[in-house]
Amino acid sequence: MSVSVDAVADTAAGHELDRLRRQIAAMSGRPDRRSVEVADRSDDVLAVPEVLAELMPRRGLARGSVVAVSGARSILLAMIASVTASGGQVGIVGLPQLNLGSVVELGGELPRIATVPDPGVDPVEVAGVLLDGMDLVVLGLSGISVPPSRTRVVMGRVRKQLSTLITVGGVWPGAQVRMEAEVLTYRHLPGGTGSADLAAARAGFGRIGGVSLRVAVTDRGHRRRIGEIEVVATGSGPDRRVGLSAAQPRPTLAVAN
Repeated sequence: MSVSVDAVADTAAGHELDRLRRQIAAMSGRPDRRSVEVADRSDDVLAVPEVLAELMPRRGLARGSVVAVSGARSILLAMIASVTASGGQVGIVGLPQLNLGSVVELGGELPRIATVPDPGVDPVEVAGVLLDGMDLVVLGLSGISVPPSRTRVVMGRVRKQLSTLITVGGVWPGAQVRMEAEVLTYRHLPGGTGSADLAAARAGFGRIGGVSLRVAVTDRGHRRRIGEIEVVATGSGPDRRVGLSAAQPRPTLAVAN
């Protein structure tokens, strides 16, 4: 009897999806269930840092929506940290180089995160499974453009499960919110220079202690809010913490043409 390569791949994919369902169930305290519901989804938004809430259409990550994030990863990490710190469960698909240590520094909780660094040939399907039991799913698209016919199916599942899907590193047509984060400057922690200006730092001395970002958030009505945010690190080693604060100018509201 011969077995096709496609059949073997389908079987392997099925085993992986079953494993993910068991992991989700265990994280939610229901190890005997294949598909679980998060205990409380009465809140219609997931919490984000206050400085980001000022830019978001509903002051947070709306449940049942898709958010496309591009640019500096600090904003993505801050949102993951905020959701887990508020008691939410987060699934991360296809982002093996994402720095989860920074999530801890931003106040997040690693036990509330399930990761699938290598989702195989169909990361969208894996993300769809995680939507069944996670409050937030972060999907790395590795540069692909997902066809609208596929995104509509997944977005229907997002709405049904009252989860939130964040996509990064690709094209997802129909996302309700798009966030772009651009690095403006770096903050220097001097090694004996007495200056916090990176340009004045001696080469090879000190370290990066934060960044200034320009964050733009655009909703489906083409309303665009722009703000400058400081990401600042304090302490070192296990005591290192990272926080976000508003910088000047304050957020502005503009309507795109």
